[in-house]
Amino acid sequence: MAGAEKIRVRGQVQGVGFRPFVWRLAAEFGISGDVRNDGEGVLIRAFAGDVDGFVGAIKENPPPLAHIDTVERAPLAGTAVQPGFSIVETDRSSARTGATPDAAMCPACHAEILDPEERRHRYAFANCTHCGPRFSILENIPYDRASTTMRAFDMCPSCRAEYEDPADRRFHAQPIACPDCGPRLWLERDGVEIEGDAIAAAAKLLRAGKILGIKGIGGFHLACDAANEDAVRLLRERKRRPKKPFALMAPDMDAIRCHAALSPAEEALLNDPAAPIVLLEKADDIPAGSLAPALAPGLSVLGWMLPYSPLHALLMAAVDGPLVMTSGNRSGEPQAIGNDEAGTKLGPFVDAFLMHDRPIARRLDDSVARIVSGDIRLLRRARGYAPASLDLPPGFKSAPPVAAFGGELKSALCLSRAGTAILSHHLGDLEDALSFGEFQKAAKDYSRLFDHCPQIVAADLHPDYRATRFAEAEAERLGVPLTRVQHHHAHIASAMAENGWPADGAPVLGVALDGLGYGPDGTVWGGEFLAATYSGFTRLACLRPVPLAGGDAANREPWRNLVAQLDTAMGWDVAQKRLGKSALAGLLSEKPVANLRVLMQRRLNSPLTSSTGRLFDAVGAALGLAFDRLTYEGEAAMELEALGAGISPDRAYPFAVVEAGNIRHLDPVPMWDALLTDLADGMPPGQISARFHLGLARATAQLAKKLADEISAGAIALSGGVFQNALLMRQVAEELDGCGLPVLAQREVPANDGGLAFGQAAVAAARALR
Repeated sequence: MAGAEKIRVRGQVQGVGFRPFVWRLAAEFGISGDVRNDGEGVLIRAFAGDVDGFVGAIKENPPPLAHIDTVERAPLAGTAVQPGFSIVETDRSSARTGATPDAAMCPACHAEILDPEERRHRYAFANCTHCGPRFSILENIPYDRASTTMRAFDMCPSCRAEYEDPADRRFHAQPIACPDCGPRLWLERDGVEIEGDAIAAAAKLLRAGKILGIKGIGGFHLACDAANEDAVRLLRERKRRPKKPFALMAPDMDAIRCHAALSPAEEALLNDPAAPIVLLEKADDIPAGSLAPALAPGLSVLGWMLPYSPLHALLMAAVDGPLVMTSGNRSGEPQAIGNDEAGTKLGPFVDAFLMHDRPIARRLDDSVARIVSGDIRLLRRARGYAPASLDLPPGFKSAPPVAAFGGELKSALCLSRAGTAILSHHLGDLEDALSFGEFQKAAKDYSRLFDHCPQIVAADLHPDYRATRFAEAEAERLGVPLTRVQHHHAHIASAMAENGWPADGAPVLGVALDGLGYGPDGTVWGGEFLAATYSGFTRLACLRPVPLAGGDAANREPWRNLVAQLDTAMGWDVAQKRLGKSALAGLLSEKPVANLRVLMQRRLNSPLTSSTGRLFDAVGAALGLAFDRLTYEGEAAMELEALGAGISPDRAYPFAVVEAGNIRHLDPVPMWDALLTDLADGMPPGQISARFHLGLARATAQLAKKLADEISAGAIALSGGVFQNALLMRQVAEELDGCGLPVLAQREVPANDGGLAFGQAAVAAARALR
């Protein structure tokens, strides 16, 4: 060895057993020195030994929950050589390291809680450096027990011995606890604790059809027996959630296999330390009576997860069957996390609470994911994924720090600096005042936790979004510039950045299909074909605009979009003749169509929109899906996808491409002509849905390839909430296969508005680099 070295490891390296891992490697490679946590990650000082081999081993096989961003080496001068290798106390400097997401219970802890010989037998809060709560209990960085909500629990001598032993898997496991010194679990009804085994009593109530509030890692769940139709309907009634699907928790993988067709990739995702809810196609032969029909009306998929904490594992083993495990909140509000808060807000919903006394530092919903075309697609990034850092592409390292605040729905914020970004957990829909309050708290929380001082603030173009107004106020408060980013440009930039497209890369052809986004021309965009770089874009084509009939009301009432589409496509008189005396004509005869047409003709509260989401609503309404009103966002589109799933269409509905000034329109007029013919001929709704999906996918891919060729694009990028539709996503990907260009689709950054802030941050950073 030529001389002593300082080795800096950055990334997700705290709270994951990294220091004992380094300590063991030091012994293997004869390294003398020390290792510590600090505000930038892990710092190692090496005075002697095989440092090259030591560093190589650190990179090659880190602990299971670790994610190394960089390993930096520099000479260490002026320090006396010390014998041996030690783990030293945390250096509390400024916070520039990552925070570790919560991780599902590891096999060792699972075996331990089931073993009567172990002191943590049936203990609901067992954990180690390979699993357990992290971000949900974290209050400050560096990650130490004193910086978590566990600081109120003094370790007993046995836990202290494990905590201080580098050879133990619980060495510096900050949430370490046992029945003698850690959090406790109890069951209560009407504010009174029930004596006895809380898990056994809770399981008995659930099997009897009762609804329970269960305090987990990131908040409360509402739970009931998933096989009990009466219990599921009662939960819907109490929560005022008439049709939105419920998430399910199963005792083990075998229980899921009884109800879903599982691929190896889906099994791996269910078993991932992030432990998301995974959307799975229903099996064809689900045992009769094993699941309540009211779990997910009209859908072909169910959202499943496995027990990810000891509490969940013990409860599921006692119940021995699937449970509904849905967010513990009133409809539209944030999830409850405090015991008193839950008692007040959820008390009217539940028959009892399964409570504990470990405080939750921040609300973390369950993440939601799906496997599409062999890849993970995150639909909601929350517990288990946030706040893991995301690498920005080459060329962004020198960009100034950015704070981006996303959009109005599925909100999340993003902080970037030095070539990395932190995308927050899902914060909810900001139309709800309580969710906006949580958003404001999260902005302060992330800024403080990660010691982030932005030099640029980024926001959506929409002037009335609460997130935009918040960003404007933040820019003014900080005295920094505000960068406004068009909604669909942010979607495409998000896909580019996640896929590592360089800052100075060639333009891409971006296809952004979603519900609504404010366009710089004053119309409402949502079906866009853009020539995009990070710093700018040109709109090349869009779905043919139609009136958003009744403004915001059209986002809730699909029949309005059907009227707008048919009136635009062929005129209402022709449409009425085509509908004849059909059931659909009868439904429309009960609506104030004449008044609505006057509004559209006079452009009163009916702005033009190219929204793909509203096209899906219109087609869904034509098939009678959520015709009058959506009971949850995306209801008609999700039911339309379910109708077409598993059906091989014999043909695709045609779309036209027409010139419209300086852009092109993807025109659904031929599609509507074919669809109305099929309706009149009594074609099954599933075949109509399949033909629509394939027609839209083919038309989208063909136009994307043509435009990409015209602009000499380096890639085709796909983003926007409509690409959460697995059927459409698969078909577009298949149509683009072999086009000669990389297809940039999203995986760990949601394609919906949950990924907007990430794209905004990339755009703002790129503009600052110009």
